[in-house]
Amino acid sequence: MGEWDLLSRLLDKVQSHSTVIGKVWLTVLFVFRILVLSTATEKVWGDEQSDFVCNIKQPGCENVCYDHAFPISHVRFWVLQIISVATPTLVYLGHVLHVIHMERKVREKILKQAELDDEADLFLRKGYKIPKYSHSNGKINLRGRLLRSYVLSLLAKIILELGFIVGQYFLYGFTLQARYVCSMFPCPHQVDCFLSRPTEKSIFIWFMLVVACISLALSVVELLHLCMKATGECMARRQDYTVTPVTPPLVERKAFKNGEQMIQDHFKLECKECKGDTGGGGNRVAKGLSSEDNNMGEVHI
Repeated sequence: MGEWDLLSRLLDKVQSHSTVIGKVWLTVLFVFRILVLSTATEKVWGDEQSDFVCNIKQPGCENVCYDHAFPISHVRFWVLQIISVATPTLVYLGHVLHVIHMERKVREKILKQAELDDEADLFLRKGYKIPKYSHSNGKINLRGRLLRSYVLSLLAKIILELGFIVGQYFLYGFTLQARYVCSMFPCPHQVDCFLSRPTEKSIFIWFMLVVACISLALSVVELLHLCMKATGECMARRQDYTVTPVTPPLVERKAFKNGEQMIQDHFKLECKECKGDTGGGGNRVAKGLSSEDNNMGEVHI
């Protein structure tokens, strides 16, 4: 288990920078792949080549048949699979640590500048970028380039997982038979070779295959979840910036009606003042204004 400690410590740092589904994927990787592979599987395959027996003593025939039956050991194949699938996650972790380091340096510059200047706008004039991907406590916001990096790591994991599952099928299938027939040179004729504990090894093969399929399904679900979340946020932003075309005409009509009402009120007030005056001239003015008021009403109607 000691050789897995470094990989385990590195992947453990990814826990705080992943989604909930990503944390479940890492748990499956730790418990059901690394732990099982390091504790049980290597002991089951410990006698893989030593107990591969053929019914002939021809020198070199047994080695050639074993090499043809198992181009690569199952244990080494699974080790290569785990390391390859975990590599995109480690690349994403390196990107996250780089972003956190750069934004920590920006925060330090801002704090130093804040001690010298009181104006907050001075930061922008000096070209400082405000940290937007990480917090002061080390947590990150999964958005922007970090989100793109995370999605790329998920795509790489899905492709690698599928490639190793298909590769395992074409290399030696998903079950082992007790007898393996070999006719390779330097065997003089068709030779029967026998494997040790084929049933137990087939159980472990199926177990590792099921765990690989679960990991693949988790990666696909996480990718779909992130895509749906990003699409929802994009639609929400578009709705925030959308202005309906009905609003401006309504505002203009309201403004026109208010202005029209103010003019009518003004003329009515003048008419009342004119009616209060004495003399024929005042009455004529009042009549003229009244007729003008009526004409205004007729025009508006």
